[in-house]
Amino acid sequence: MKSIRIIRTLFCFGLFCLNFYANAQSHSKHEVHPREWPALKNGQNTVCHSAYCLLYSEEHEQAIWVAYELTAEETLKSHERSDKFLTDPKISSGSATKEDYTGSGFDRGHIAPAADMGWSENTMQESFFMSNMSPQRPQCNRGIWKKGEEQVRDWAKNYGKLYVVAGPVLKKGLPAIGANQVSIPEFYYKVLLRPDSLHPEGIGLIIANEGSKMPLKTFAVSIDSVERLTGLDFFPWMSEPVEAKTEARLCLDCWSWGKGHSGERRVVHPGPNPPNVNSTEDSNLEENRCSGITKKGNRCKRKVRISGSNCFQHGG
Repeated sequence: MKSIRIIRTLFCFGLFCLNFYANAQSHSKHEVHPREWPALKNGQNTVCHSAYCLLYSEEHEQAIWVAYELTAEETLKSHERSDKFLTDPKISSGSATKEDYTGSGFDRGHIAPAADMGWSENTMQESFFMSNMSPQRPQCNRGIWKKGEEQVRDWAKNYGKLYVVAGPVLKKGLPAIGANQVSIPEFYYKVLLRPDSLHPEGIGLIIANEGSKMPLKTFAVSIDSVERLTGLDFFPWMSEPVEAKTEARLCLDCWSWGKGHSGERRVVHPGPNPPNVNSTEDSNLEENRCSGITKKGNRCKRKVRISGSNCFQHGG
């Protein structure tokens, strides 16, 4: 009887170990990193501060992306801007410096805005690390890009929590400034996700590095469009069916647009039979329109057969 109890105990212990290992493997597969991060490629290492993480490009001396979770509570700023720009001590190769921008005519433009980090003195100061800066034309940084930052905070207040990813569109051959040769991007992007477990809602913004008086709404695109432009894979933790549906469609009416952002009304959905997410019964307001962005930073007006795709001029 004693030997039977020992065997039974060893058998139960073995099942426990097997189940623990399986759960650990499942966790490591689906929860490799925080949910706001884009997928990482082999050899890529992130840098994390108190409120945000980033992937740094030594070639371009700025972040490829900056990702963070923004809650309604974090939009209640309790600390004012420090305006003290510092090299990032966590960039082992050395980040760009504020002197790289001196006399260049470009702003040290925040990728993750200081106003999103004002909930503590430490997070506010960390938002001024030079790894979080990119050369932005003043009319962009202080104009349309700022409007986008304000809209994101409004969304965080309205919906309680957002996953935010922002960055420059980097490629070879860009002009540069300063001794460290900081690349000057032509475009910037933001990707937002309301992480509802059953029905997540996502949207992207692609903004040219120049001034614009167009409503912010006209810069909205699907997340798939941002992925095609940047080569990044956003929110890889979602199941494939949910990710495909969420990232392929652009539902403008699914987001509350603030004053001055009304713009042209359009809703783009994937597939020939789009779901009825428009608040109006007039189906003529839905149109298949190219997701590409013109050199002036506006949405292309060419029609395409499949919603969310591009015309021939934009790689379709």
